Amino acid sequence: MTTTAPKGRLLRGGRAVARILLVWAAVTGALRLLDVLLPGFRMTHWWQPTVCALVLGVLVAFVWPLAMRIAYPLAFFTFGLFGFLLLGAGTLAVFRTIPGVELVGFRTAVIVTVAMAGVGALISTALAVDEDEIFFRRAARRRRRHAAAPGAPDQPPGVVFLQIDGLGYDTVRRAVRDGDMPTFAAWLAEGSHTLTPWHTDWSSQTGASVCGILHGDNHDILGFRWYEKDRDHVMACAHPTDAAEIERRHSDGRGLLSGDGASRGNLFSGDAEHVSLTMSSIPVLVPKKLRHRRRDRLGAGYYAYFANPVNALRTFVVALADVFREINASVRQRRAGVVPRIPRGGWYPLARPGTTVIARDVVVSAILGDMLAGRPVVYADFLGYDEVAHHSGIERFDTLSVLRSIDQQIARLHRASRLAPRRYHVVALSDHGQTQGQAFSERFGETIEAYVGRLCGGSPSAAAGKRRQAESWQINAALAEATKSGGLIARRLRGRVENAETGGDRPRTESGSPGAVTRVAPGVVVVVSGHTAMVSFTEHEGRVELETIEREFPELLPSLVDHPGVGFMLVRSREFGPVVLGRDGLHRLASGVVIGEDPLLPYGPHAADLIRRVDTFPHCADVMINSRYDPDSDQASPFETHVGSHGGLGGPQQRGFVVHPRSLAPLGEVVGAEALHQVFRGWLTELGHPSPVPDAVSEVVS
Repeated sequence: MTTTAPKGRLLRGGRAVARILLVWAAVTGALRLLDVLLPGFRMTHWWQPTVCALVLGVLVAFVWPLAMRIAYPLAFFTFGLFGFLLLGAGTLAVFRTIPGVELVGFRTAVIVTVAMAGVGALISTALAVDEDEIFFRRAARRRRRHAAAPGAPDQPPGVVFLQIDGLGYDTVRRAVRDGDMPTFAAWLAEGSHTLTPWHTDWSSQTGASVCGILHGDNHDILGFRWYEKDRDHVMACAHPTDAAEIERRHSDGRGLLSGDGASRGNLFSGDAEHVSLTMSSIPVLVPKKLRHRRRDRLGAGYYAYFANPVNALRTFVVALADVFREINASVRQRRAGVVPRIPRGGWYPLARPGTTVIARDVVVSAILGDMLAGRPVVYADFLGYDEVAHHSGIERFDTLSVLRSIDQQIARLHRASRLAPRRYHVVALSDHGQTQGQAFSERFGETIEAYVGRLCGGSPSAAAGKRRQAESWQINAALAEATKSGGLIARRLRGRVENAETGGDRPRTESGSPGAVTRVAPGVVVVVSGHTAMVSFTEHEGRVELETIEREFPELLPSLVDHPGVGFMLVRSREFGPVVLGRDGLHRLASGVVIGEDPLLPYGPHAADLIRRVDTFPHCADVMINSRYDPDSDQASPFETHVGSHGGLGGPQQRGFVVHPRSLAPLGEVVGAEALHQVFRGWLTELGHPSPVPDAVSEVVS
C-alpha cells in the first residue's frame, strides 16, 4: 500500500501533464492552420504559434473565469456566449502585444477564440478527460482525506432525488423494456432498485406535485395556473413572483431539503440552503419581501458550468443540433400525417434546447458540485421530456430520444455518487405522467373558453338570446328536478339547448395567450390547466352554488355535461354539497350517493377522495371541469394545445413513478404528493438525517 498510492498519484500527474502538452500542441497546429485559412490573421515567425498557444492557454485558464464573474448577468442570459466575446477582446489585446502577429478586427479574434475552445473540446473528448473525471479525482482525494482524519464522524448516506418531469409509470416500463432507459433497466435487472407507481392529486402537474413533495403541503393549488377571485388574479406556478408567493404560503422551514440541502432546476426550494435555477428564488425577478433569506445567486452551478469555455461551446453545438432535430421531427410528423399533432413552428425550435440541453447540462454540473461538497440531500428536475412530450407525444421517436439523453445523465450521476466524499443513494421519480390525445380545440373546432363563453352569453345572437329567455324556466325546472331526484341525464336536455349552442359569435377574450385570464362573458372567467378548466363567476363573492348557476346561466351545465370532450364537472349544491356531474349520472360526494352511472368510474378508485379534497380549497373554482378520458383508446383531449398533457384525472397522467434502492423501505401505496413527501422524509430519518427544525425567519413569515 505504501508504493501503490505514490504510483497512482504519479500516473494521474503524468496524465495531466500529457493532456496539457497535447492540448498545447493541438492549439499550436490549429493556429498554424488558421494562419493559412483565416483572412485577417497572420503570423510571420515560426515561434509565434507556440507562444500564442501558451498565452491563449493562460488566458482561458485564469482570465476566462474572472471575466465570467465580472460579466455574470450578461453571460447568464446569453448562456455563456457573451464570455466568448470578452475572451475574443482579450485575445485581440494580447495578440497585438506579440511582435509580428497580425490580428485584424474583433470578429477575427472571436473566431480564433471559438476555434481554440473547439480544439480543447475535441482533445478532452478524445482523451475522455472532462469535468466528470476531474470530479472523480477530486472526490476520491476528499474521501481518502476524510477516512484518514482522526476522529472523523460517520456521515449518513446522502440522497439525490432526480425528477424526470412528466414521465408516467406506464411509459417508464415500456422504455425499460424497449431499451430506451438502459440505466433503469440495469438497476432493475441487477436487483439494486425497484420501480413503483404512485398516484397524483387531482391536479396532476408540477406545481401541486413538487410543492407537496418538497414542502409536504399543496393545499389550495388547483392547477399550474388558477384564478383567485378575492384578488382578481391568476396564479401561475411558472411566474417567479407567484411561485415565491406559493412557497411562502406552504413553507414552514421544515422542507425536504432543509438542513444544507440543494434545489436545482425546480419550481420551489424545499427550504434548501443552496438553490439555483429555481423559480421561487430568482432574485432579479422575485420581490424582496418574498425572497428566502438564504439563497445562492441565480446561476449557482450555471456559472460553474459556463466558466469552462469547452462546456459553453459543447452546449451551444448540442443545442444547435437539437434545434435541427426538432425541425426534422416536426417535418416528419407533418409529412406522415401523424395524428394527434400540433403546430411546432415559431420560436419553439429555438426555445426547446433551453430545457433539453442547456438546463439539463447546468443542473447536472450543479449536482456534481453538490455531491463533491457532500450535501446531505439534493433534488433536481429534468424538464426536457415533459416539454417535448407536450409538443410531439409521450412516446414518439424524438421524445424517446430526449428520454435516452436524460438516462445517460442519470448514469453519470450514479457513477459520481459512488465516488463522492459521502455515500449517496440515487432515487429517480416523476411528478406526474401524461395522457395523450387530440387537443380539445383541434378536435371540436373551438377552445373550452370560447364554448363556455357562448353558453354564458359572451356574444349571443338575438335569436339565441330570445330562445334563452323562452326556455330558461323550463331548463331551470328540469335541472332542479334532476338534482333532487337524481335524474340528471344530460341527453334529456340536449334538444332544449342545442339550438342555443349553435347561435352567436365567439366571445372576446382579454388575453389570447395560453393560460391567461380569459373573460369569456361579462362576469365569467375561464382558466385552463392541461386537462382541467376552471370557471369562475366574478360578480359573486365566494363559491357560487349550483342553484345560482342554473338560474343565471341555464344552458351552461347541461351543455357542458353533454359535451363529448367533457368527462365530469365539480359544482357545489346548496342542498347536497359537492356534486360531480357526468353525462349519464351524478355523484354526491358528501353522502357518497351515486345516481345513474358514476361519472368517476373511469378515473380510478381514488377519484372521489381527491375531488372531495379540492372542494375544500378556498380558491376552488365555481365549476371545475375535467376532460373526458376514453379507457379503450387511453386518450383524452386536453384543454391546452398539447399532444401529451396532464393536470387532471384520467389515464397515465395520474400515475407517476419512483425508482429507489431496495435498501430503502418499500414505497407502498402512495396517493397524493403530500403522502410521497412523508415517504421521502421517512427515508431520510431511516438513514440517520436529523429531523428538520424550523428557523425563526420561516415561522415569522408563516
